[in-house]
Amino acid sequence: MSGVGKVVCVTGASGYIGSWLVKVLLQSGYIVKATVSNLSDSKKTDHLVALDGAEEKLHLFKANLMEEGSFDTAINGCDGVFHTASPAILSAIDPQAEIIEPAVKGTLNVLRSCAKAQSLKRVVITSSFASVLLNGKKLAPDVVVDETWFSDPVLCENLKLYYPLSKILAEEAAWKFAKENQIDLVTIHPALALGPLLPPVINNSVELIMNLVINGPQTFPISVCGFLDVRDVANAHVQAFEVASASGRYNLVGCVAHISDVLKILEDLYPALNIPEKCEVEAQPLMPKYQVSDVKAKSLGINYIPLKVSLRDTIGGLKEKGFLNF
Repeated sequence: MSGVGKVVCVTGASGYIGSWLVKVLLQSGYIVKATVSNLSDSKKTDHLVALDGAEEKLHLFKANLMEEGSFDTAINGCDGVFHTASPAILSAIDPQAEIIEPAVKGTLNVLRSCAKAQSLKRVVITSSFASVLLNGKKLAPDVVVDETWFSDPVLCENLKLYYPLSKILAEEAAWKFAKENQIDLVTIHPALALGPLLPPVINNSVELIMNLVINGPQTFPISVCGFLDVRDVANAHVQAFEVASASGRYNLVGCVAHISDVLKILEDLYPALNIPEKCEVEAQPLMPKYQVSDVKAKSLGINYIPLKVSLRDTIGGLKEKGFLNF
């Protein structure tokens, strides 16, 4: 990857994925115009300005998802835009105002700024595997999920799954706007991202792992999840911009594993951890695993980091940041 001479914008740059994306872009020689919601908040900026190459190639901008025109300055003159900014919260008092509207209106506000930038070559949006998988289809070991799958917004609304719903609606709005305004758009759909921490705060996927091992939980859930490494997510975004033939949607799922599989790996890596040994619903079988096609991801040159490495580096990152002590 070489971004020498290219200028790109990363929205939501202070977040877990956004921070790693900025790091990879800087390493690749890009000039990065990064947006954050508050330039005065050191938790959103210090880890970014500390990155290698930041002093010469990183420029920070304040932007608000709900404010039209807020991204104009950051996006003007860019070759590419990576839109990662979106509320990453699973529950809220007012889901419409706190999760859905910022995701949908924010995406459209970013794209409106993109439509004004004549230099722009491609936009890459961080969606979620949650906007792919949740459609009521029965999952089984012989089922292969690919990019033709779309989550059902009615199902998600009925189940009060507001974060997936926000990703579904934001993606729908993005594709419609991109088509109407002739914007070259690619969407990335990562599963639960794990790995080293750059920000000083914990995101939802890393928190899931921490909650399994902190305070000595007695049981673990029966659920099955898709996982991948945050470094692979960042690399896939950059490749989605750089590979000329890239188009459409890209699922990013390194592996599908039961929570019990995750705990076995953690127990092997860190015997000192207090790992729960019993399933929370002992009489109920574990949820079935399924397969995820990696054909499109491989076309971007992605070779997934093993789950064991991601989990090792997740726990290592939590220890380094002071969230775990054992």
